[in-house]
This record gives sequence, structure tokens and C-alpha cells, in this order.
Amino acid sequence: MEKGNIEQKAGKLRLDAIKMIYEAKDGHPGPALSIADIVAALYFDIMRIDPKKPDWEDRDRFILSKGHACAVYYAALADKGYFGKNIEHFNLRALGSMFQGHPVMGKTAGVDFTSGSLGNGIAVGAGMAVAAKYKKNDFRVFVIVGDGELQEGVCWEGISAAAAKNLDNLYVFVDNNGWQSGGSLAEVCKDQNITRQFSSFGWEAQEINGHDIDEIKNSVHKAGQKKGQPHVIVCKTIKGKGVSFMENDNSWHKRVPTEEQWEMVQKELAGVCND
Repeated sequence: MEKGNIEQKAGKLRLDAIKMIYEAKDGHPGPALSIADIVAALYFDIMRIDPKKPDWEDRDRFILSKGHACAVYYAALADKGYFGKNIEHFNLRALGSMFQGHPVMGKTAGVDFTSGSLGNGIAVGAGMAVAAKYKKNDFRVFVIVGDGELQEGVCWEGISAAAAKNLDNLYVFVDNNGWQSGGSLAEVCKDQNITRQFSSFGWEAQEINGHDIDEIKNSVHKAGQKKGQPHVIVCKTIKGKGVSFMENDNSWHKRVPTEEQWEMVQKELAGVCND
């Protein structure tokens, strides 16, 4: 898909995600908006998937380790056609809804891993990548993690194991927006050099602008040329990207827009979706 079309998709994902949160009166807009461009590039260009065959054995796998950002994930699955019809109202986080506050495998078509407790995505992704190697399948595993999430020790156990197993079919995107729920990375746990840390564990590492579609696509292509190492793509992002009053405002980590703010969101994103 052309860059401009993917950018339109990302705009629509942002709009749908905020709509879900506004209607549910609950959710995490900031963390969802910062990864919208990555999710759009993966679902509408990079990943080999078939919504008509969500359990296809050779499909690429996707793990949203920072599961609280699920609104943009659900928006992508819906737009891609996993539910067979347009979803007008997602009923996000409602009792009995297929769209829970964190993705649930088996409850929502297209979800490959149940995420909620932070830190598990890389290790589980490594396990999927090992399985692919063992079964001689050529599918790839894509994981999105938060930068604050990397403070979880299990992340580094998975990172170490992936390097030891030479898992060159594993691609990890780090949403490096500089914030976590308790404040900035610098305030909570010192803003560290994530790229250098992964490299020291034996990963092939890149740094990109996580809102530039071409850079996202090219990083995956470049990583695919490097054999024998897992890949990390550290994406410099803006929390709340795409909505002016949410950008870099950590109060929007978990917050619901008012009716007036929802109207502002629609005005800001409508042009992006329709350009």
C-alpha cells in the first residue's frame, strides 16, 4: 500500500480508537495514539495475514505487549475485516464484549496473545519464533512493547533467550515515547539508551521515527536482510500523537475526552483520514 494510503489508515485508526474510548467512558488514548502509525504499517502493508483465515498456520504473528493500548489494535482488526462487518459501536471494556480492556486470545478474532500484565510479550514472541524455526515455518513474529514496560525483568529474560536462539524471525518495536503511567522515564527509572541495551544483548538494532511510514517499512526490510539475530526497532514517538491537546500530555495516559474534546478530535482527524 502507498505511504499516503497508510497514513490515512493511521488517521482512521486514531479516530476509531478515541471514539471507542469516548463511548466506553474508559480507556488509554495516549498509548494507543503513539503506536497508530506502526500498527497501520504492519496491518496494511508489512504483515502476511488473511482476515478470512485468522488461524492460518503460516500467518505472521502480532503481539501487543502493551495491551492497554488495545483500542488502536481493535480498530486495525476491524478495518482489516476480521469481524466480517463494519463495527459501529465496539462496546470497549463492557461486560461480555469481545473488545476487552486488554486483548484476549480466543475472544477476539485476530488476537494471537492475551496481554495485560506488562512485560510478557517479548518472551512469548520468542517462543512463537522458536516454534516457527522448529516446525520449519517461515512466519515472522512482530511485537510492540512500551519503553516503560522494559523495566520488567521478564523482558530481559526474553531478550537474552531470543539472542541465544538466533531468532531472526522476531521483530520488536519499542514505542519510545518517553512516558509511562507514573511519569516520564527520566523521572521514574532514568531515561536509558534502549538501542545500546538491546545491542549489548546481541540484537540487530535500529532507531527510527515511529511516525514515518517509510522509515517503519524500510526498517523491517533492512532487518530482514540481517540473518542470525533478532531485531529491535526503537521508534521515537509522541504520546498522544495526532491530537494536538493530547500530545506529550501524560494525563491522557488513561483519560476520557469530554463531549467538547471529542468534537475537537473529530475535526482534527477528519482531514487526515480523508486526504
